[in-house]
Amino acid sequence: MVAAATAALAGGMARLGVPSAALFAAVLAGLAVALTGWPRTRWRRGKRLELAKPVSKGAQAVLGVLSGALLQPATLAELAGSWAPVLAAVVATLLVSVLAGLLLGLRRDVDAATGSFAMVAGGASGLTAIAEELGADQRVVAVVQYLRVLLILLAMPVVALLLGGGAGGADSSSSGSGLTASAAPWWADVLFTAAVAAVGIWLARLAKLPAGPLLGPMMVAAAVSATGLTQGATVPAPVLQVAFALIGLQVGLSFTRSNLKTVGRVLPTALLLIVGVIVATAAVGIPLLHLAGASTLDAYLATTPGGLYAVVATSADSGGDTTLVLAVQVLRLLVMLLLAPLIGAALGRSGRRRRKRPGH
Repeated sequence: MVAAATAALAGGMARLGVPSAALFAAVLAGLAVALTGWPRTRWRRGKRLELAKPVSKGAQAVLGVLSGALLQPATLAELAGSWAPVLAAVVATLLVSVLAGLLLGLRRDVDAATGSFAMVAGGASGLTAIAEELGADQRVVAVVQYLRVLLILLAMPVVALLLGGGAGGADSSSSGSGLTASAAPWWADVLFTAAVAAVGIWLARLAKLPAGPLLGPMMVAAAVSATGLTQGATVPAPVLQVAFALIGLQVGLSFTRSNLKTVGRVLPTALLLIVGVIVATAAVGIPLLHLAGASTLDAYLATTPGGLYAVVATSADSGGDTTLVLAVQVLRLLVMLLLAPLIGAALGRSGRRRRKRPGH
């Protein structure tokens, strides 16, 4: 019943252009289950419904494969040609968003780890998937991350027109078909996803890598895809949608009435900080990428803190340098996900300890 409700709701959201519709729909379905306490059976009395750990890790592995598969030879070539301003723009964007996260963490009901992972730019679905493991409140991270993505999408047509581009990018961004479509046959995509996920999880377990189910497959996928031998193979779209739904369901099922109120109280502050991050990253990133020969629109799109599929689609529709935009966005995504465990360790496990106290 939950799966059917999620599929129906996701279909309606996709028609409205909602980003990551499957994830949003699953959050709502899981939230309904969590707040009503359904299903009540004599076997589950007093227990919360939750995803099995192998299912949750499988969904994380799929997101890791997708992230790593974006690192194609053309992306590497673009980075090599203008690495200095690109790297500076990536670092500046991350610093601005982490600073905003620390400001959000000054609230009494939000710890530093949660604030940082909620506001940091890059990998919304990946950070949502591993937030709890890294000591952050997964519910706050999910809501704030996708609030930022939604604001970026809503502003995209207006910004594109003001900076000299077309207005068609927002319509095509919801599916991200330009990036998830593969030139490889479907069976090659399935084989690539399964093999990379299995090897990545195994290597992450051997290396005792934090957030291994996501980072292990991501690193393996990036290494393999960068060689060009995969011929652009990526995660099949149906598999990706199921993974999004499972991550969303995991978040939704973890809600309670108490922490739902906490999330609601955080949103006004988060909204102001999100707007500040978008403005600040544009102010810093545009001059830096001008040094790499990017137009003002492409520089804005490349440094926008989120909405990878939306910004690439907008750049393509406006006739911009799509490869540069994708290169900067992918580099930031990979760097952020790789640094996430280090950020979590630096901030400590204070978020988890605070949530165990009465009132949290």
